[in-house]
Amino acid sequence: MRSGKIRVFTSAEITPKAIIASACLPTLFQAVEIEDPKTGKLEAFWDGGYTGNPALFPLFAPRLPQDVLIVNINPLRREEVPKDTQAIQNRINEISFNTSLLRELRAIDFVKRLIGAVTMPKGAMKDVPVHMIADDNLMNNLNVATKTVPSPVLLNRLRDDGHAATDRFLAAHRADLNVRATVDLDVMFN
Repeated sequence: MRSGKIRVFTSAEITPKAIIASACLPTLFQAVEIEDPKTGKLEAFWDGGYTGNPALFPLFAPRLPQDVLIVNINPLRREEVPKDTQAIQNRINEISFNTSLLRELRAIDFVKRLIGAVTMPKGAMKDVPVHMIADDNLMNNLNVATKTVPSPVLLNRLRDDGHAATDRFLAAHRADLNVRATVDLDVMFN
């Protein structure tokens, strides 16, 4: 929170506090403090969506699977222009959280273009096939309050709708996994 830098927790660093910090919305909860093992100082953390969530760069390691599957929980696009304060604040939050994702996807798109233009040595960078499971219609129709007051009924609906979105994705793209991307980054950004 203090530096605004991305912090990716790995291996033994993934503690209950780190998990809670990864979902800490500052308008609802106090920042989660975790000791920095390098400095011994307590550092304060908010949800990573403000700076680097999801952080895709750790997934580029050669030893990891090629494909990256993103489960998008905020709509990338809304047709209706928000008019009231609550709807405007909701869209500001969606854009803010999507900015990190879009920045990561732009970096992947840039690397793909470099690889395609053969401007770098073969194998210097990883060509990452990107896939996305999203249900923008559902997310556009949920009330903004569902993001801050989750009820068991809502959580069950989201789980069921998530399963349905996954089933639709697999029906359409199972054969593409480990073969080709199903997100056209060129179309997304141009």
